[in-house]
Amino acid sequence: MQKIIASLILIFAASLSFFVRRRKPDAPSQTSHTVPQQLSREDFLSADKPWLLAVFTSSTCDACQDVATKAKVLASQDVAVQIIDFQEMSDLHERYSIDAVPTTVIADNRGVVHYGVLGPVTATDLWAAMARCRDPKSSTELC
Repeated sequence: MQKIIASLILIFAASLSFFVRRRKPDAPSQTSHTVPQQLSREDFLSADKPWLLAVFTSSTCDACQDVATKAKVLASQDVAVQIIDFQEMSDLHERYSIDAVPTTVIADNRGVVHYGVLGPVTATDLWAAMARCRDPKSSTELC
């Protein structure tokens, strides 16, 4: 009787080992973070200005504060800059499905987003993006 039980345990262990080795690993996780392609300018300050530079942030994010500081410098007669903090304006984060911060977008007067980036951005890249958006002829690259 002991040989039968030992044989059954051995068969069970071998079967379990076979199935565990055949199991495929889980697929890599995919992020769903996206940049909005269209904004309603009425949702933002200075809707009458030709350009909007919107930075979606969180007050708990150090990188967000850095991007916000760089963006504020670009405010001008033609460029509205708005910092949209999650704790203060979570409704706009939800409306535009912002699930990662910082998210930076440059939109024209119709709300069409011409530039968007997730994560930190250098001052040079932000200035260059604004220049390309405002004067597409200045660069062969698409905004």
